[in-house]
Amino acid sequence: MTVGKTGYFTHKECWKHEMGPGHPECPARLDAIEDRLLISGVADALERRDAPRAPMADIARAHDSQYLEALHARCDQIEQGLLIGGAPYAQIDVDTAINASTWSASLHAAGAAVAATDAVMAGELENAFCSVRPPGHHAMRSQAMGFCFFNNVAIAALHALEHHHLKRVAIVDFDVHHGNGTEDILAGDPRVLMVGIFQHPFFPFSGDQHPAANMVNVPLPAYTKGMDIREIVEMMWIPRLEAFKPEMIFISAGFDGHREDDMGQWGMNEQDYAWITSRIKDLARRFSKGRIVSCLEGGYAMSALGRSVEAHLRVLADL
Repeated sequence: MTVGKTGYFTHKECWKHEMGPGHPECPARLDAIEDRLLISGVADALERRDAPRAPMADIARAHDSQYLEALHARCDQIEQGLLIGGAPYAQIDVDTAINASTWSASLHAAGAAVAATDAVMAGELENAFCSVRPPGHHAMRSQAMGFCFFNNVAIAALHALEHHHLKRVAIVDFDVHHGNGTEDILAGDPRVLMVGIFQHPFFPFSGDQHPAANMVNVPLPAYTKGMDIREIVEMMWIPRLEAFKPEMIFISAGFDGHREDDMGQWGMNEQDYAWITSRIKDLARRFSKGRIVSCLEGGYAMSALGRSVEAHLRVLADL
């Protein structure tokens, strides 16, 4: 029986991955969240847990083995100083790089999502938030991109389906960028319904072309306001989720649609994130025994990120 607690999963290794000076996806993001939860008192209401490393069997459900082997080997090369000049970073694409700690941090980020799923399924927690990095929703089955290496939410959703034998899970993605990696891994799987909003046209320039039947993609233009997004959620997400009746809900919680975050051009604020969370929580209590696992994705304006995660967690924890 669920006890109504909200878990908070993180690990010190998630601070060690970084992609170079000035990169927006930086360890300070986790500091901003920690500081805000401490100052606001929300931290006191959460059950804090150390994220373990995800078992490779769980990661391999979502990712190709050759991709995983190549990424691991590259991180080992950096750690051993084998890159030219002993370089501390290896570039994966124009805006994504790895360092010696990327592999370990990614294992713990995915492990947070898996462990949170296990704790929620066991009834130890009603729901959980994974304050981890690297983020995950751009990580495709065989390719890292967009600051992401392992697709934490897809790994956790497949774990819920395969290990816990659930029949239907939903993924809600409200990041300003399209969760193309999650779609790549789960498109066409009738056990999964993914609903997402994203700015378009915008990185990664996908999601608007004939998505699979289990993908509810809603591209929205730049300068979309929070109240417009609420209307879209009510009209296009909620009916599909109600009809699907998920047994568990996973959230790709990206906060880069905040009006203070110049990574996107939307006009959302922390009250909008609280409202969306409340709608998801209502659905979870009606159909999913309250079971929610939320994983941090984007959010790069430090104050806005901290306030938005606080608002998200206040709803999850009934504060």
